[in-house]
Amino acid sequence: MENQANSKNTILNYGVYLGLATVIISLVKYAMGSLYAQEYYSGILGLIFMIAFIVLGIKKYKADNGGFISFGQSVKIGIGIAMISAVINIVYLLLLTNVLEPDFAVNSIEAQKIMMADSFGMTEGQIEEATKNSLDNFNLSLLGGVLIMNLFIGGIISLIAGAIMKKSEEETY
Repeated sequence: MENQANSKNTILNYGVYLGLATVIISLVKYAMGSLYAQEYYSGILGLIFMIAFIVLGIKKYKADNGGFISFGQSVKIGIGIAMISAVINIVYLLLLTNVLEPDFAVNSIEAQKIMMADSFGMTEGQIEEATKNSLDNFNLSLLGGVLIMNLFIGGIISLIAGAIMKKSEEETY
């Protein structure tokens, strides 16, 4: 395996594609006026995009590497793609919360309060207790959550894809 392909290009390309796809999903929600709506289709669509771009990135690297890829390389590529995507999403969220929708934190917390009252039947006191410090730490929890969830889900997808697609030169003999 002296002539190994460069994984940096694959990680960067597919990470940018995934990041742009998830930003487009969010921009469509913003344009439709459903930024604060509690729905699942955008999350499911984002997960489908994440699975697709990570698997395609691993397959591309495997093809560029003569049909060989180790389990570790697969995981590295998948987590790298998820990390690039997370950085793009964080930049977009910073732009959204500071420029496009400056009241995003307040509106999100209000939408959460309505959901807590309607879906969970919580009392006003329970809701106030649950959201007491939300505004102070909103950006940190939002951006940190995006990073952690992207890496966690990307890691799981990478582990599964790596276990399925691994192939070393030793296995061919």
